[in-house]
Amino acid sequence: MKMRSLIVPALALLCSMGLTACGGGGAKVQASNTTIGQELMDLEESYKKGLITEKEYKKTKELILERYE
Repeated sequence: MKMRSLIVPALALLCSMGLTACGGGGAKVQASNTTIGQELMDLEESYKKGLITEKEYKKTKELILERYE
């Protein structure tokens, strides 16, 4: 009887620990509905506001255009 009173809580603890591992691993998936036009407008706005350099602007613009080829 004493052994059973130790086994039941131990099994319950193991089961609860196993279920917490099924949380998805913390992976984050981000979907985007942004169009190429919106991306280019946002990029240009960032450049005009001085948030990025001309070099960064040109490189990022190339990457955006390549992605939509």
